[in-house]
Amino acid sequence: MALFDDAYTADPHPVLARLRGSGPVHRVRSAAGIPFWLVTRWDEARQVLTDASLSKRQPVDQLPAPLRAALATQMLLRDPPDHTRLRRLVSAAFTGRRVQALEPEIVRITDRLLDGLATEAEPDLIGRFAVPLPFAVICELLGVPEEDRGPFRAWSDVIITGGSGPAGMAEAMAEIVAYFRDLIARKAARPAEDLLSALLDVLDDGDDLVGMALLLLVAGHETTANLIGNAVYLLSRWPDQRDRLRDDPDLLPALVEEVLRLASPAATSTYRVTTRPTTIGATTIPAGEQVLVSLLAVNRDPERFAAADTLDLERGDAGHLAFGHGVHFCLGAPLARLEARVALGRLLGRFPDLRPAVPAEDLRWRSGLLMHGLEALPVRLTGATGP
Repeated sequence: MALFDDAYTADPHPVLARLRGSGPVHRVRSAAGIPFWLVTRWDEARQVLTDASLSKRQPVDQLPAPLRAALATQMLLRDPPDHTRLRRLVSAAFTGRRVQALEPEIVRITDRLLDGLATEAEPDLIGRFAVPLPFAVICELLGVPEEDRGPFRAWSDVIITGGSGPAGMAEAMAEIVAYFRDLIARKAARPAEDLLSALLDVLDDGDDLVGMALLLLVAGHETTANLIGNAVYLLSRWPDQRDRLRDDPDLLPALVEEVLRLASPAATSTYRVTTRPTTIGATTIPAGEQVLVSLLAVNRDPERFAAADTLDLERGDAGHLAFGHGVHFCLGAPLARLEARVALGRLLGRFPDLRPAVPAEDLRWRSGLLMHGLEALPVRLTGATGP
């Protein structure tokens, strides 16, 4: 079965619901014709995400040497015990205290961006707010100096969007790898109060450091931007829930969890490869096959979630798999949740009647396998209050 065409990108949920209804595991092809197995039910997804016989290692032999070295050592593409060792070391630097200490800076960045929004008639919420916010936060977290952020932003945009094609993406990756190597050398000579300096104390391999910096940049950038944009989109579709949130701001954490479930900012998990014949549901997948979990499908599984296609701020039991599960559970989940709570709370507090400026059918969703978010979201800032 072929998926991921334009119709699927515009609205994947009817297709995924049909797949989920006919079984938990499906042999499909990407838009480029690459075959893999797609898991569409919650129970089987949990099995896949915790099965140690499914490897996260991916071939990187065809990549240029600098990229191969950085990606081959990236934590996301490692299995235990290497992954266990690396995650333990990184967790020692990426603490809850360090994340929580970012809140005042996240508030400052958010308010500055909202000031900019207020000067425009119908600003694009994605390009003017949802994307710049997590980018600025990740730069602050890693310790990227202000004067470096212009070219750094340009490289990261190419890597995340893939809009320049394979050659442009490879060039941007090479540039950003070279930049991180230089920045790491500067941090080694003059450590600062940032995550990259802290990682220097626990990681003694330069490729490990570059791989971790790349992972934090990509994983912590577009997913959070999608989370913010998807939240505003969903609230426009469920105005009753928006009214409840306005009446009770303490429901903001529940909103974040419901958006993660109902409109997962990552459409799928990253690839896993079977290292032996593996039975998922009633399907035995041969060794050497690639397996993906459809987060969009499993987070709306009606066997796990009542009224699964509905936004409900009082659902109570999160249980979603938007951040994965098991040993590869997203290390940056606390930061993403904090950014989303601050961004949405201050956005809706400043512009309580914010609405999309175009009909839902005119909005375009990003194409591609991994991410689920809007390309743009023009909004009307009616009912604005002071900063």
